[in-house]
Parts: sequence; structure tokens; C-alpha cells
Amino acid sequence: MIEIKRNIAGKDLIISTGVLARQATSSVSVRLGDTEVLATICFGEPRESPIDFVPLVVDYRERTYAAGKIPGGFFKREGKPTEAEILISRLVDRSIRPLFPKGLQNEVQVMITVLSSDQENPTDVPSIIGASTALLISGFPVKRCVSACKIGYKNDKFIFNPTISEIENSLLEVVISGTPDDVIMIEGKAKEFEENKLLEGIKEAQSLVLKEIAEMQNEIYERVSPEGFKFSIIDFESNPISKKAEELFEKKISKIYEFPSKKERRVFLKSLYEDVKRSLNVDEKSEVYVNFSFNEVLRSYVRKRILEENLRIDGRGPDDIRVIDCRVGLLPRTHGSALFTRGETQALVTTTLGTAQDMQIMDELEGVYKKRFMLHYNFPPFATGEVKPSRGPSRREIGHGALAERSIEAVLPDEDEFPYTIRVVSDILESNGSSSMASVCGATLSLMDAGVPLKNMVSGVAMGLVKELDKEVILTDILGDEDHVGDMDLKIAGTYNGVTGIQMDLKVEGLSFSTLEKAFNKAKEARLKILEKMKEAISSPRVSVSKYAPKIVRLKVSPSKIGEIIGPGGKTIKKIIEETEAKIEIEEGGIIYISADDMRKVNDAKQMIEFLIQDVELGKIYKGKVVRVASFGAFVEIFPGREGLCHISQIDFGRVNSIYDVVKEGDEILVKVINIDSLGRINLSRKEALRELGIRNEREYTDKDI
Repeated sequence: MIEIKRNIAGKDLIISTGVLARQATSSVSVRLGDTEVLATICFGEPRESPIDFVPLVVDYRERTYAAGKIPGGFFKREGKPTEAEILISRLVDRSIRPLFPKGLQNEVQVMITVLSSDQENPTDVPSIIGASTALLISGFPVKRCVSACKIGYKNDKFIFNPTISEIENSLLEVVISGTPDDVIMIEGKAKEFEENKLLEGIKEAQSLVLKEIAEMQNEIYERVSPEGFKFSIIDFESNPISKKAEELFEKKISKIYEFPSKKERRVFLKSLYEDVKRSLNVDEKSEVYVNFSFNEVLRSYVRKRILEENLRIDGRGPDDIRVIDCRVGLLPRTHGSALFTRGETQALVTTTLGTAQDMQIMDELEGVYKKRFMLHYNFPPFATGEVKPSRGPSRREIGHGALAERSIEAVLPDEDEFPYTIRVVSDILESNGSSSMASVCGATLSLMDAGVPLKNMVSGVAMGLVKELDKEVILTDILGDEDHVGDMDLKIAGTYNGVTGIQMDLKVEGLSFSTLEKAFNKAKEARLKILEKMKEAISSPRVSVSKYAPKIVRLKVSPSKIGEIIGPGGKTIKKIIEETEAKIEIEEGGIIYISADDMRKVNDAKQMIEFLIQDVELGKIYKGKVVRVASFGAFVEIFPGREGLCHISQIDFGRVNSIYDVVKEGDEILVKVINIDSLGRINLSRKEALRELGIRNEREYTDKDI
């Protein structure tokens, strides 16, 4: 067993290998606190037919035993990957994919299993460290090792690899992966965090944390001293078919700039591809060489025009944003709707408001909690003019939805102010790049149209990069084709004040800090321009929610009063619901949600509850209802669920031979609280109430008398 242990940023990190999963090509355990993950890598045999993409699959799975839990559900075992598992799988994939060479033919499977969870230290950073270290000691010829770190910011200082409790109330939660010199991947959210401050945190994390983790990984590598083994890597460029196809593509590829529209460009490129394939008369197995040359020629030509002429494929300059069109209130029966169109990317975004019962219950390793805000992203095949089967949300859709959701979270109103459950759905109707950021912009507009009092408006933009040797051009608002041929996809969302969401992927092995800084600054300029355009459609939230949305009020009462509201056997709360037709939901801690389709019903129920939980005041006069009559007196309900006894001697001024001569069940009478005993029993007097008010009976009474 080989084990390396260091205290980094105040937390013990242990990387070990040699004990677990010894049949795998390589395996590494990473422990942070009492959270431990096992990362394994296996390489398969080369495929029979050559492929021109990296055959990498990353699967991150949580075992509930890691937190001492038994899975819920009927089968009592883990099922398909959860959204949280998919998001961490993507996090790891995007961190290590740039390390693989072109032409690799061996399938690569990375599996990360959570073995122990202390429910304090998250598993995302250990998973990246484990996968990268396992790749390093696998014998595969990787050029560098990737480390990872989570950055938080609290009490005016950065926290590195914070615990879950430390993340609470943090202004920042961002995961970065890379080396002490270069950044490879960024993912996270923030509460309107200033760009320069975020860059400062990334730089500090690189020098203080990534540097030390990289030293640990390299020490593991030296002690393992892995033997290299033969991998199948095809040199596509030197293949005769590739060379011939390249010559044919180069003759006509320049015409691509005659088609600024994606649809027209796609028709031209498809025709060009088919012509070359036909002229070379290649079989199905050899077509991969044609496809490789096609992509390489397209990539090379578009990059050359950008680097030498600052000319993009749709005619824009590097800093230009596509034409934006914003519309709100399109759909008559939704609670809020917006259509955000940027060039050939279009998102139809709707908002639905619900009650506390609509919250999503999240049962995760870290614990069970309720989720009040959800943003779901859908990418149907017609958005790109394609025909594909629809089998539920893909990993990409889940990832894009999570990014947009994180970007909006920071500006949502507090639950005390706006007690609704909120679901936003972004349906991408047309796509040519940056659809996740279109979803962010559309979500902001839709929420404002729904009357959600956002703290600030949020917009987002995707940035690209083309870099060759010492020359680089940063692109604003990239197209799908530019994402395909470029080196970077950096998505930044935020308000006028700062960043709320960020995601960065690279196709190169790393990005220098100076380039990252330039991209951040250009993204901010673009984001502010987009916000101004959005304000033309709607500049502030609607003053009220849609008439089709439920009306909700949130009350906070003392937990000791909950029993009085519910009543014996639920009698009291059922009565309130029946009389007002409102829905009442009671949560832990004395939180009560009252909802109905009409605000009048909500207010009636609220008034009844407030009346119910008020303390009975000694000496105060109440108008009550006789609920039961006995020979010795009448039981009077002074407010729902609170009854007192008015003894026969306190019913009237003179002698009362029979109480039934004065009151009967259902009568409303005036009573004064004359005593509350040690058990909380209430004694009432009708005659004292009448005497104090100077009247002889209730017929002479008006509400203003009390």
C-alpha cells in the first residue's frame, strides 16, 4: 500500500493506492475528513472500426451505506444515477477529457464510488483528484496531472475545500480543476460576486492548494512507477484517405463564409461532405478518415480567418453579440412566460408557482432537504433540425439545467417575502450555441413576468477562444460551430453587480490566468449589454402574481401553538379548511402555509388562525358562540378551539331558574374572562360583560362597543 497524507488548507487529505480494486488498470482512494471515494480506471481493447472521438465514460455513484443509510423505495437498493451523481460525473469528465490524445481507440471507463461520507466534506473534489491520479498511475502517457479545489468566501476571506456547514451563507461555491499554472475546468455559483475577486480566489487556490495536491499526486506516481503498456492510437493525419480528403475539402471550404445562416451552412457542408465521400468511394469502415479530415479542415480554416482577419463564420467581429429579441407574456394561461432569442438560439421559458406541497424532497448522502426552486432544461431534436429518439433528459440537459438554476438562485426572494415553490422550464426551440445562457436570460424575464420579486436581473453569455502559439482571440457569444472548432467554452451569468453562475470547459490542456482574466472582463461587458436589452422588454417584476397562480401567505407561529391550530383529532384545522376553502400546510418550526385560488379565502383562513393562537386575556370581553349547554352553565367558544365555562350564576343579572330560558346552543353571546386557573381552564361571565358595556342584552350591542 502506498499512502500520501498532507494537511492542506486546514484539512487532512489522504491519497492511497494498492489495496482496493487491484484487478482494475489502476485504482486510487482519496479521503478528505471522513469522506472517502474510490476511483478506478479500466482500458478496453481497441474497437474493430476506428473512431475519431475520445471513447471516455465517467460514472460517479454513491452508496447509501457510506452515510449509514438504507435506500428508500420498494427495492431498497440504489437505482439509476441521480441528478447529483450525473453532475459530479460530468465534473470529472470535463476535468480529465482534455488530457486524452486524438485518435485513441481504447475505450476508457472511469468509475468513482463513494465508500464513506461524513456528511460534511463533499465528494466532488476528491472524485476529480482520484480520477486524475488513477489516470496518472495507469501507465497511460498523460502529459500532466489535474488537481482540484473548491473555493468558498465567507467573512471577507476565501475558504478552500470548505465543509458543507462552511458553505452555508458563503458568497461563493466554485470548483476548479487544473494545475498550479493552468485552469482546465470551472463550475459553480456565487451571490453576485465581483469578477476580479473571483479571479483572485482562483489564483490563490492554484498557488496554495493545487500546487500541494499536485505534489502529492506526483509522489504517488514516482512510488508506483507504472509500466507503460501499448495503447492503440491512430494517426489520422498521415492516413492516405485522410490526406486525399483533406485536399478535396480545402478546395471548397472557403465558401462556408457565404452562408451566415446555420441552416444554409449545414446544407452546404453536408453536400460538400457527401461529394468528397462519393469521389473517394470509401466504405463504411474508412469513412471515419473522411470525417476526421472534414472536421480538421473546417476547424483549421475557421480558426485561421478568426486569427488573421478577426472575421467569424457569421460575419461578426470577436466582441459582437448577435441580435437579441426579448418578449414576455406570450402564453395566456401560464403564470409567467418569456421568449428569448439571440441570433439562431431561442428559448421559450415558463414559470409555474406552487405551494409548499410542490417542493421537491431531496434525499441525498448529506441529508434530506426540500428544494423550493427548480429549473428544468429541455433540448428537443427539432431545435437543431434533427430526428432523434426522445428518452428523457440527457446528461447534457441535466447539466445545462443545473447551471441555469444555480445562476438564478442568488437573486430569488427570501421565502418569508415570497412563499411560493417556483418551477422554471426552458424549452430550447432553436439552437446555435449558448442555449444554457439563453435559458438564464429567458428565466429572468419569465420570473419577472410571473411577478416574482427578483433582487436583480440576471443575464448570461458564452465566451470562446481560438489560440495558436502566441496569438489568441477571445470570442463573445459563440456559435455552435465556434464551440466545435474553438478551444474554450466559458459561460458566465450574473447581474450588474457580479457573477451568479459560471462553467468552463476546455479542449486544450489548460488556460493561462491572463487569458482567463481577459475572458472574464469581456464577458462582463457583454453581460451588461444584454441586461440593457432585456430591460426593454420588462424592467421590473409584475406587481402581482398571475390570476391563475395560487395565492399564498406564510405565517410563523410558536411551535407550542400548533396543537391549538390542529385541535383534537384535527377538528380545528378541518373546520378552518371547510369554512374558508383554503389549503393549510404546517411545517416544522411553526411555519404555516395558507393557499387558495382566491386571496379572500387565504385572508379568511389567516384571520381565523391568528384569532385562534392569540392568548386569552384576563378581563377582556369576547363575542363567543354557545357550543354546549348543561344544567350548571354554558360552554362558550370565544375563538376556534378555545372554550370557557359561563356558570349559570354568571349568565344574567337576576336569578336564573333554568339556563335554557336564557341561552341555547348556537347563540352568540358576550362574555368576559373572569378567571384562568392553573390548568388553563377559562371561566366566563355574561353578566359582567353586559354590565361593563352598559347594556342589558346582545341586541343592544355593536362591534364598536368592545
